Amino acid sequence: MDGASQEKCVLKRDVFGSVELDSDGCVRRIASGSAVPLSRLLARRLLDRERRALARLRGFPGVPQLVERDVERDSSALTRTYIAGVPLHEAESLPVNFFDELDALVSALHARGVCHNDLHKEQNIIVAQDGYPWLVDFQLASVHASGSLRLARRALEDLRHIEKHRRRYTRDGRGPAGERTFGLGAGRKRSLLARVWRRLGKPVYNTISRGILRRDASEARRPSSGPWPHWVAPVAPRR
Repeated sequence: MDGASQEKCVLKRDVFGSVELDSDGCVRRIASGSAVPLSRLLARRLLDRERRALARLRGFPGVPQLVERDVERDSSALTRTYIAGVPLHEAESLPVNFFDELDALVSALHARGVCHNDLHKEQNIIVAQDGYPWLVDFQLASVHASGSLRLARRALEDLRHIEKHRRRYTRDGRGPAGERTFGLGAGRKRSLLARVWRRLGKPVYNTISRGILRRDASEARRPSSGPWPHWVAPVAPRR
């Protein structure tokens, strides 16, 4: 094998570091930061959040698994399993019960005391090769005590975001048999904290992200004009 083929494949690179596909087929997030002040510190904080969430979800289906290395743990890097599939906005087909399975996956996540907190992004929802939903990018995830009020509040926000995707993908005759479907987040209103963030926090975040951090704060999203995925046979409930 020549030197070029041994190089790692860089999946993403930004002000916080890089995400690489290792030669052994695992994904490695490196929180190296950049020349931007405090970027390394913030990158490490985000990495710690992801590590803590994935540690709580060890053995849990539908999410990447932490990979333990034989070498001493590097606090500036995290290695996880690779999920073969495409992000939701790039999927050409979906099982008719895809969003039901997604609701079930997210609810089971909450039962483990973990909230994703970044499910408004379609790229964080992966459609695997077998049609099942998977979740990736746990940098903003939070871990809570069972039955806590904060867990309940954030869980509702996760489900509300899933419902927004479901509504967008099944309205206007796009759903299975041309009908819109409804899920666990139906009728959920944006929380007070989410309303404050949308009105006051998000504009500031976008300014910092695009201006200071030089990141593109926009999210990958399927265009309203489509093309929209076609619906295929349902998958069996995930065990």
